[in-house]
Amino acid sequence: MVGHRFVEALRSRAGSGSWRVTVLAEESDPAYDRVGLTSYTDGWDRSRLALPGNDYAGDEQVRLLLKSRVTEIDRGAKIVQTANGESYRYDTLVLATGSRAFVPPVPGHDLPGCHVYRTLDDLDGIRADIECMLEAGGTRAGVVIGGGLLGLEAANALRASGIEPHIVEMAPRLMPQQLDDAGGSLLGRMISDLGIAVHVGVGTQAIERRTHEHRSPTLMVRLSDDTVIEAGLVIFAAGVRPRDELAREAGLSIAERGGVLTDISCMTSDADVYAIGEVAAIEGVCYGLVGPGYTSAEVVADRLLDGLAEFGEADMSTKLKLLGVDVASFGDAMGTTANSLSVVVNDPVKRTYAKLVLSDDAKTLLGGILVGDATSYGVLRPMVGAELPGDPLDLIAPSGSGGDGKTSLGIGALPGAAQICSCNNVTKTQLCEAIADGCCDVQALKNRTKAGTSCGSCIPLLKELLVAEGVEQSKALCEHFAQSRAELFQIVQVTGIRTFSELLQRFGSGHGCDICKPTVASILASTGSEHILEGEQAALQDSNDHFLANIQRNGSYSVVPRVPGGEIKPEHLILIGQIAQEFGLYTKITGGQRIDMFGARVDQLPAIWRKLVDAGMESGQAYGKSLRTVKSCVGSDWCRYGQQDSVKMAVDLELRYRGLRAPHKIKMGVSGCARECAEARGKDVGVIATEIGWNLYVGGNGGMSPKHAQLLASDIDTETVFRYIDRFLMFYIRTADRLQRTAPWVESIEGGLDHIREVVCDDSLGLASEFEAAMARHVDNYTDEWKGVLDDPEKLARFVSFVNAPDAEDPTVAFTERDGRKVPLPIPVLRTEEES
Repeated sequence: MVGHRFVEALRSRAGSGSWRVTVLAEESDPAYDRVGLTSYTDGWDRSRLALPGNDYAGDEQVRLLLKSRVTEIDRGAKIVQTANGESYRYDTLVLATGSRAFVPPVPGHDLPGCHVYRTLDDLDGIRADIECMLEAGGTRAGVVIGGGLLGLEAANALRASGIEPHIVEMAPRLMPQQLDDAGGSLLGRMISDLGIAVHVGVGTQAIERRTHEHRSPTLMVRLSDDTVIEAGLVIFAAGVRPRDELAREAGLSIAERGGVLTDISCMTSDADVYAIGEVAAIEGVCYGLVGPGYTSAEVVADRLLDGLAEFGEADMSTKLKLLGVDVASFGDAMGTTANSLSVVVNDPVKRTYAKLVLSDDAKTLLGGILVGDATSYGVLRPMVGAELPGDPLDLIAPSGSGGDGKTSLGIGALPGAAQICSCNNVTKTQLCEAIADGCCDVQALKNRTKAGTSCGSCIPLLKELLVAEGVEQSKALCEHFAQSRAELFQIVQVTGIRTFSELLQRFGSGHGCDICKPTVASILASTGSEHILEGEQAALQDSNDHFLANIQRNGSYSVVPRVPGGEIKPEHLILIGQIAQEFGLYTKITGGQRIDMFGARVDQLPAIWRKLVDAGMESGQAYGKSLRTVKSCVGSDWCRYGQQDSVKMAVDLELRYRGLRAPHKIKMGVSGCARECAEARGKDVGVIATEIGWNLYVGGNGGMSPKHAQLLASDIDTETVFRYIDRFLMFYIRTADRLQRTAPWVESIEGGLDHIREVVCDDSLGLASEFEAAMARHVDNYTDEWKGVLDDPEKLARFVSFVNAPDAEDPTVAFTERDGRKVPLPIPVLRTEEES
């Protein structure tokens, strides 16, 4: 990555034509994104990690030679020799050999099944062992030695592939270089709760290979506390060491702790040799992050063109999100500065930890740590070294920012010298200059300044800066449609277009993508009554809608019949039990008050649904961006506290809005009194009984940022409840962005809930009758999607595991027993952006 940045930096500068560059690369792939290495496991496509322009196509001044490992440097003759026998002369040599994974000298470290986590080839080797483990059916455990950044990445990759990871870290906490004891302890608890075994404060004593009579050999990993872990593979992620062997053999000065010793110009002890990236020990210090590496590349490019650039203070900030856990560390996170002060907010209930390190007068931010919630990172990190605009506690304490858990400061509070993108050393002033020079969107800023092109954590700040600078943002759905989702909805409604191809031909360009296709499919479903697998629409659906079932982690599918309001007949209970027995399915009563059946193969789905449909049951649409469930308590019929018939209300709501396609899934709840047993205020639409009617709540959601629903109307009768919900849902469906749930929609719409109340209750836009008529058409035209499949041989034909062998069973769908329960053996499953 750093070598590629050097070539780019050199070639982009005036006067670079005097230099001809030869790139000698050891690997078979041109420069790729090592920071995003784990994403390779999602699809195993090498091209997705390729850095832009890594083949230098069309540049006659750059020659790229792959599989050309340099074996010797002759500084006197200025020649380098490669392993394949070729020699190359140089005027100036730039060493960008990076680092290698450190493997502790543990007995057994070189046994088959032991890996490092460094290159694409390394991951291919890990993948091969995982496939063998899954096929053999033995142990499913994998051990990662090292609990730092790379170790967590490796554990995440194992978990995503269906392996049960163990993390072994010698330090008393995870991420010891970035987090203090309290932050590391919280991170450890959160990761442990996700099913990853964490062993801290222990080392690895030995690794032994054990053979078995009826299954593959395993590795016995013995820890220093005498714990023994039986594993199918071991990954060493215990740090890196600079690849300085060429420099050593060539007689260049080496730093005390390794790495090629350079000055602040990145020049080595030989004036014609420079070192950049992880191999460079700049004034004796090696930096293991891409940001400082890129800075060193820029410095050398400038020096070769007679500039005076110097390597300044390195930004060692880190932000990552693994397994749903936010972690960030920036500046002097450990408080090593003399007389520094720390402000800490540790919330064990919300599972968040925040620490700011301040100067001795509590005015200047020196660094910080965020665990569990890193939303403030984008604003805080650029403020390192600057005077704080107010009370530091307000920056990290929810109570100091209105209770929303976010800092009240925006990008406007940052000085011009604040570094917005640490990876590429881009300041706020540079971004503002680019905006003034015509950059009007995030992509333009990325192209001009390189900000946001590495780790991507600064992209939200780029958007915020554009708004702050008064630049109107494009609402284009994607590169194929300049219109927003709401605008496309209006176009479809007005023109009567019923196919994606016609809409693309008349109002778009290109061939479409995985953003616009499912979005248009949803719009077409919301505005018409055609079956979603009818004709051209079938090709637009994501994998869940494609088979009218949710794909599970092992490649099997779930079957979820509708149970309106949780009310179910005994014969339907019996039928579900019989089906689960016949097809060997795992059954689960969900929080939405219905019974899910898991583990069906795709070819079994029609036979299962035939039994359900013939018995009068229908699809619960658990797979769709549509109404899922309406939860209810037992209401006034059975509960002595019930004030209204919540069960009937829930059943009527579910039968009215079933099959309604929307930008995202919709959930509802009905409680028969204020005791709220149905948790109605945690739903998109919630109805709670009062003594004289119903209170209607809207905009509650689960997800990454749970929201309570807000009161829209109180003490209204049943007819008004339905009328207001009709209007609310239709208003949402027409105006929300793609994949936007009701809670963020309510927050994003101008005027918020007050405006929605005016539209829904007061008919301020004069659209109430139109909304109600649209909902009436949906109700009148509703048909069960699975019945539509069973009645159509052409649609049925898609439900096979293999098109060329329709009767073959899918061998990737497998299960095991754990604690007496049937559980799936996971396989990597590709998901569209819609599903993610």
